[in-house]
Amino acid sequence: MARAVRMYETGGPEVLHWEDLEVGEPGVGEVRIRHRAVGLNFADTYFRSGLYPAPLPAGIGVEAAGVIEAVGAGVAEFRVGDRVTYTGSPLGAYSTERVLPAQHLIGLPDAISFETAAAMTMRGLTAAYLLRRIHPLRAGDTVLVHAAAGGVGLIFTQWAKVLGINVIGTVSSEEKADVARAHGCDHVVIYTREDVAARVREITGGAGVPVVFDSIGKTTFQASMHCLAKRGLLVCFGTASGPVPPIDAMQLAVQGSLFVTRPALADYIADPAERAELAGELFGHVAEGRIRIEVNQRYALADAVGAHRDLEAGRSIGSSVFTL
Repeated sequence: MARAVRMYETGGPEVLHWEDLEVGEPGVGEVRIRHRAVGLNFADTYFRSGLYPAPLPAGIGVEAAGVIEAVGAGVAEFRVGDRVTYTGSPLGAYSTERVLPAQHLIGLPDAISFETAAAMTMRGLTAAYLLRRIHPLRAGDTVLVHAAAGGVGLIFTQWAKVLGINVIGTVSSEEKADVARAHGCDHVVIYTREDVAARVREITGGAGVPVVFDSIGKTTFQASMHCLAKRGLLVCFGTASGPVPPIDAMQLAVQGSLFVTRPALADYIADPAERAELAGELFGHVAEGRIRIEVNQRYALADAVGAHRDLEAGRSIGSSVFTL
């Protein structure tokens, strides 16, 4: 018998329940994994609130790392005892163990701990596709990333520096500004007391940036648009403050023939070969110390309610994990 966090309705953190769960044996193409660490991501709150619909009742969580304990028929690429990580699988990562399709798994190098993997698989692969697949960025380019002291932001900034890309990052406080700078952010804008668009124009000599990476959504959308250079690209990859408002196509022309995209990680790791390539590049940077992953918040799985409250209140810095 395993233990897991489940929900029977959508709503606030209080809809999450810690309970016993029958796991069973893996079927064809499946494995059973005992988790060693579980990722806590802002996307989890979207499923809990109903922003991302899911059939109920349901588990929650899409990222974890652990060891394979049983392998079902038809699974050739993994064996009992293998260290693995995953993200983007069916809901249910908030659990001590689970059964899931082997197709979602990524082999985990010995050089990377389970806790590090749970803290970075989703965030790291997100940074990977943002930097390596969205736009042909070149050394010397300057970009803007919101939430620069968040889990994705810290990995993104370090990776950008490896590529020779200059980063302007927004944060909410001086404490978070210090964290962003310590991870390579070239310019930090504290959006609670500064005009983001004005500062970006000042930093870039009035030109604006070719790309803005925006995980906040509703409250930052207009400022992000005003930060772009002509023919610039706004990458809306999250909605922490709410959905992006409707886009007026004419305004894209008026403000400089701008582009807007709303990518999803799932579409950049659906192909096993591409997922392996992005993961390999990520793991290589982490193993060699070019990107460091710092876990700043740790919670027990039984305290998922408190973890979600901290996350939505903006009390988190960098990555958070559930420890088992």
